[in-house]
Amino acid sequence: MEYHSAVMLKETVDGLDIKPDGVYVDVTFGGGGHSREILSRLGPDGLLFAFDQDPDAQANIIEDERFTLIAQNFRYMARYLKFYGVMEVDGVLGDFGVSSHQFDQADRGFSTRFDAGLDMRMDQTSKLSAYEVINHYDEAELARCLFYYGELRNANQMAAAIATARVNGGIKTSFQLKEVLASFLPAAKQHKILAQIFQA
Repeated sequence: MEYHSAVMLKETVDGLDIKPDGVYVDVTFGGGGHSREILSRLGPDGLLFAFDQDPDAQANIIEDERFTLIAQNFRYMARYLKFYGVMEVDGVLGDFGVSSHQFDQADRGFSTRFDAGLDMRMDQTSKLSAYEVINHYDEAELARCLFYYGELRNANQMAAAIATARVNGGIKTSFQLKEVLASFLPAAKQHKILAQIFQA
């Protein structure tokens, strides 16, 4: 799978001030761009651990004895590093958000350009999808998600519109969700607001 190229790659890794024998963690492995740059600066005794729960990231594994990819959410970082005997690290890098690779995979449901089932799971083995959230969360919980995770001021009104629309058979696709919320999407800000809704 082709991932996006990391923006400001060298500058970002420069900030880690890599020690040749250091231990580093890339908590958002993705296409492996940052990890490859870190490895290029590590000496033979350095170590790099990377985390990514997206199964697509497995296609980008780096064959290097100094590198370990852990197919988990980085919230479990301390537990997994302890498993590998690592009690402290010299630096942690995170490139947070949804990657262009995930936006370009229409079937993942992250894209605002392609219609797809309401999935939006970073971890494809997770049972909780956007479909479950949109169709089964109560209105107050939906509003909380939209406000807290999407920073949407009119979260209450959006949640009410979703709750009303799903009574007639549910909301199954990203374009159906977009249609339900069309009145909240002025043309000049449509992409920005949709991105916030999908983020939530």
